Amino acid sequence: MGHRLTKIYTRTGDAGETGLGDGSRVPKDSLRVHALGEIDELNSAIGLLLTEQLPAGVSDALAGIQHDLFDLGGEVCIPGHTSIDDKQVTRLELLLDGYNRDLPPLKEFILPGGTRAASIAHLARTVCRRAERALVSLARAETVGSAARKYLNRLSDLLFVLARALNREGGGSDVLWQPGRSGGKKKPSA
Repeated sequence: MGHRLTKIYTRTGDAGETGLGDGSRVPKDSLRVHALGEIDELNSAIGLLLTEQLPAGVSDALAGIQHDLFDLGGEVCIPGHTSIDDKQVTRLELLLDGYNRDLPPLKEFILPGGTRAASIAHLARTVCRRAERALVSLARAETVGSAARKYLNRLSDLLFVLARALNREGGGSDVLWQPGRSGGKKKPSA
């Protein structure tokens, strides 16, 4: 890390551009900056989840994931740079297998909800899916490492499984979707 922030505002972005890690400048609405913002929001959502009472293993896993996401942000910030590799993807898969092992099989769709911690995990999952879509869009226009895309795909799956595990840990269960429960528009009687 060559640069330390000593002054937070620089005024260099006032014209709608921002600097990347390689020193180049791009519009703030570029695909690369959009992907960076989504990854940052995902990391913040996981930070919010970490404020909850969580089992130690979950807290440790999420703290590691936050560091991975910062690495991923660095990868996206420096065109051509790679920080995420298949070892990190495999680590997520092992976590997924471990947390999913003790959960009952899903037979129905579930709603995002339950305990507060599980609900925040579901929210982080949806932000992760958005970050993944932004990274896929960037990859259509520029080179992006395949492990980075895989990482976000596995992470959203892990956050889904963690939400289920956190509901069980909190003494609850999955919130099952009940088709037609809202009592929406009824068919006119004949």
